[in-house]
Amino acid sequence: MDIPLTRTWITTLAALIHEQADYLTQLDSAIGDADHGVNMNRGFTAVVAALAGYEATSVGDVLVRSGTTLVSKVGGASGPLYGTALRAMGKALDGPSVNPDQLAVALRAGLDGLQKLGAAVPGDKTIVDAYDPALSAFEAAATAGATLAVAAAAAEVAAKEGMRATTAMQARKGRASYLGPRSVGHQDPGATSTWFMFRALAEVAADADVATTDGG
Repeated sequence: MDIPLTRTWITTLAALIHEQADYLTQLDSAIGDADHGVNMNRGFTAVVAALAGYEATSVGDVLVRSGTTLVSKVGGASGPLYGTALRAMGKALDGPSVNPDQLAVALRAGLDGLQKLGAAVPGDKTIVDAYDPALSAFEAAATAGATLAVAAAAAEVAAKEGMRATTAMQARKGRASYLGPRSVGHQDPGATSTWFMFRALAEVAADADVATTDGG
């Protein structure tokens, strides 16, 4: 994954969040403050603007700038959590291109960063419930020598499964935890936007893989 592909990952994620902002807000209205879609859309719109014309010298630069923008522009919990994760990923990557093993290390740093900030663990009905299985799938694929496209596809599937599993969980962290048993039966909006992050990565990695195969 090089600098242009990293930019495309983030802009693809921004477009996906913009497209699904109302859906994220609907999910959040059931168990939160009904602002997750609005906040994420506002944040990633600002990220796209911050990346426009930005001359990054490493993959990490793109992610750090994205994360810093989210922290500064987004209210609520989503800005600090996603921003911290992206900044931690970026700080782990210092070259103009990275391989799947290096990206796996960075994704691990991102999860560690957001867990340190939010203190959530698997089963709490949060971002972590999609991120943790996605990371495990990506790491396993990378260790087996998979391409970025294959590893990202595995991560996307795992993130989606983790997201869906939150419906049956009782929230133990965040605004949803105040509802107690009433939080059961609702899909977590943070886990959903986390799936979008891995879905965007899988899409751009697949497109790049096709372009490489076709000689483009």
